[in-house]
Parts: sequence; C-alpha cells; structure tokens
Amino acid sequence: MAKKFHIRTFGCQMNEHDSERLAGMLVADGMEPTENLESADVVVLNTCCIRENADNKLYGTLGHLATTKAENPGMQIAVTGCLSQKDRGGVLDRAGWVDVVVGTHNLGSTAGLLRKAVTDGPQVEILDAPDPDGDLDPSLALHAVREASHTAWMTIQTGCDNTCAYCIVPAVRGGEISRPLDDLVREAEMLARRGVREITLLGQNVNSYGRDITKRSPMFAQLLRAVGDVDGIDRIRFTSPHPKDLRPDTVAAMAEVDAVCNQLHLPLQAGSNRVLSAMRRGYTAERYLEKLAMARAAVPDLGVTTDIIVGFPGETEADFERTLEVAAEAEFDSAFTFIFSPRPGTAAADLSDQFIDPEIVSDRFARLDTVVQRAGLIKHEARVGMVERVLVEGPSRRNSEVAAARTTQGKLVHYQPSDARALQAGALVDVKIVHGAPHHLDGEQLALVETTKVRRRLEVRS
Repeated sequence: MAKKFHIRTFGCQMNEHDSERLAGMLVADGMEPTENLESADVVVLNTCCIRENADNKLYGTLGHLATTKAENPGMQIAVTGCLSQKDRGGVLDRAGWVDVVVGTHNLGSTAGLLRKAVTDGPQVEILDAPDPDGDLDPSLALHAVREASHTAWMTIQTGCDNTCAYCIVPAVRGGEISRPLDDLVREAEMLARRGVREITLLGQNVNSYGRDITKRSPMFAQLLRAVGDVDGIDRIRFTSPHPKDLRPDTVAAMAEVDAVCNQLHLPLQAGSNRVLSAMRRGYTAERYLEKLAMARAAVPDLGVTTDIIVGFPGETEADFERTLEVAAEAEFDSAFTFIFSPRPGTAAADLSDQFIDPEIVSDRFARLDTVVQRAGLIKHEARVGMVERVLVEGPSRRNSEVAAARTTQGKLVHYQPSDARALQAGALVDVKIVHGAPHHLDGEQLALVETTKVRRRLEVRS
C-alpha cells in the first residue's frame, strides 16, 4: 500500500511552486497525496522566513504535530524551505521529533532522506548553493502536482543580489542565479502541451533575470518575448520586479507581446526618500513615480499593485505622511501592506533603538489602508460597463454556483455562468462588469470564447 503525504505551505508564490514540484517528486517516488494531515504517513512543512510570525507558525505547527506523531509513531515529518535553510540543525534542537530537514537548494533530496531516516534516524541536508544536478530541470514541470491544470508558476531565477535592509532572502537563498533561457522556453512548451494557458514567471527580482549570464544587461525582456512566442500560452504574468531595474525594454515587451498581461506589481515599500535610503532600496520616490509613469504610458489600461512597509525603524510622522502622499499619487489598484518585522541577520534588525511604538504603527497601518482601499474602489467602480475577457479559475469558494475568474489585470471577477462549460477552470469568457467592490468585480456573462487568442484591451463600455 502506497504511503500518503501531506504538504503544508507557508509563504510566497515561490514556496507554493516549490511545494507543487516537491509533491510531484513524492508522487514519482510512489507516494499518494492526501488532504488529511492526521492520516498522512509523511507530513512536509514548506516554510517561509520573511516575517517573525513565520517562526511562530512553524514551531507552533510542529508542537501540534508532536502529539499527532505520538499517536502515530510511523509518521514522518519533514521541514523544508527558507526557515529550514536558516535554522539548519536548529530545527531538530527545537523539535526533536522531526525526521528530515532540507533547505531551499535541494528539494529533490527529500524522498531519499525520508527513506534514510527510517533506518539511520533524523537527517539534515542543507546546501549553500543550488544543487548542480538541478531541482529546476525543465522536465520536473511535467510532474508538478498543481491545483489547476490551466495555470502554472515557472521559477526563472533563484536568490537575490540586492541588500534591502529588512530582507533575509539573500542570506537564505543566496545570490542570483538565472536559469538558461532555452530551458525556460522548453519548460513553457512542455506546460503548453499539458494544457497550461497561463504562466507566472517567478523570481526575487525578475527584472534582473539573465544579468549573471550575460555579465552585462538583463535578459528579462528577451525572456518575455520568447515565452510569448510559445503556442498555447495565452497569458504571462511575473512577480516580483524591482523598481530600480524596471527598464524601457521590459516595458516595451509588456506593451508589444500580446500574451503578457497588462498587470504590474511594483513594490514601493515607502514614500519617504530618507526611509527608502535606510531600506537600501536604490531609488527615490520621485524615481519610482517616473518608472510607474513610463509603464502606464506604454501599456494601455495597466493595473498596478504594490507592497508597502509601515513602521520601518526610525520612520517619523513626516516620513509616513510622505508615504501616504506617494500612495495616493500612484493610485494603486491594490496594495499588500505590512508592519515591519525585524529578522535576525538583517541590517534593520540592528536598529532596535529606532523601533516604532506598536500603537503608533497600528494607527499608521490603518490610515494607509484607508488610502489604499479608497484608490482600489475608485479603480473598480470605473470598470463598470466594460467588457473583460476573463480566465476562469472555477467555482467561487463562497458559492459553488458562481464562477471566479481573473482579468488580464489580475482582478477577481464573479459572475453567474450560463452552463457548466463557463464554470470550468481554464475557460475564457467575455463578461460585462456590472459592479465594482473593494476587492473584486461582479460581471454578467456575455459569451464563452472558443478561440485561444488573447484580447488584452477592453473593447466595450455601455
């Protein structure tokens, strides 16, 4: 009887993609996935270490699993991802009932280490650089276990060469290493043959993709064009770019390649130049707004989202007011807002004498949320009467009879499907927007689209 495994993922899209690939590796090793953690023979926790509560989530979950494992001694527990890369053998020191600890560079070792742990006891394998045999072989994309068959993530680079004061990712995942362009195109072709219509390119700083290969200029615009030429790939998204590296050639590729969605996630982080300098972001607020204006001028109907940190050490009220001003001027469609969380090993963690009172930070966070929500609602209400071609994700989580779909801007649309085909994940449907809510749009179905050709622009307002 095949062993059953359960993977629980903490963190970003890259972690989600790692979990998909790891699931595929475990299936290839003869295991079967299960949604029921208690009945699993193998439980894998794929971890993140971006914020402080990530540690609490991991070790809190491991505490609960100690009881589960005591009731089922045959269960194996593996910890993978960024926190295991950071804590290494410290995971076993804090949770001695863990069987395997694997870092970010060698997920492919997990199945073998689980087998070895049965006879030899707990195993820890952390590499300081990517496995030369390659966890990112293009053929692994065929074995990844994805929730949806029509959309896929594709990692284009690992690591990061930036030195943002608050971020621990470079210390954990290492320096930037770009995957060969030919490998990425081959992976996109494989995915297309499997029915994938939408690919999201992943990297810590996608804009700098290929700089380590050419030793000169990035190749991200070239990559967008190459993947855009793959038959069957209708939509291309990417995350995350760095504002300082957003180049005219990338913006031109976004405008000229039909498959590239009119969506840009461009992290601001702060509106105060003083705080941006302390964060080591490499741009000013004015330069950020110039880059944003360049993108909007080139790409019609561009949807823009961002990240903003509140309460960075030393942030004054004047600094925060400037962030509010820049956020209002940028008119973001939405924003991911975060309260600063110190991570040991980062430059910002050493600024404890400048940490902001939590009550002040909480108040600022609420004020920023008001500005962001107001802009998002205005953007959504302005879309009423427009016709969008949406890619269906499937039934809404709240109502199985309502379809959930995404526009090319990445906006969530709910609508009543005319039949089962218009509710099927991967379908393309034209909908007329009838209502704009803060976090989604409501639409009316017009037609189920048979062609795979993408229409990016809005065509009707009535």
